[in-house]
Amino acid sequence: MSDLSKYETGAVLFTIHLDSLASFYERVAGMTTFRTEDDHIRLEKGLFRLTVHKIPPRYAKKIKITTPPTVRENSAIKLVFQVGDIAQARQVAAELGGAVYPPDREWHYEGMTVCDGYDPDGNVFQLFTSGGGNDREARQD
Repeated sequence: MSDLSKYETGAVLFTIHLDSLASFYERVAGMTTFRTEDDHIRLEKGLFRLTVHKIPPRYAKKIKITTPPTVRENSAIKLVFQVGDIAQARQVAAELGGAVYPPDREWHYEGMTVCDGYDPDGNVFQLFTSGGGNDREARQD
């Protein structure tokens, strides 16, 4: 694998569950592992890079993630990914300890179908797929 990446934008997500959280985004969002190190895993899709970074042990010992996780709905950041099939992503997310909300919580915007979900750590994300039918105003939540 080349050391050169073509990403143009990215995000860093900190976790106490490095391998499982990276696997979640790899499988749910269709990302590819670009590099794996002891303390982080770099995932890429198109021009976007997500670095899943392990929280150092001195801080991690104070963090507890419940099952199911407490959803962090008040976070100032929401990662957004295009997927080929929201229903398939919903199934995979559930298998891996997260969730994509049910079809009745999907909405259509600018020709896309959009739906939120959360990962096994409780971080909220959004998925979209093109060809969403008739547009309606974005949800207000």
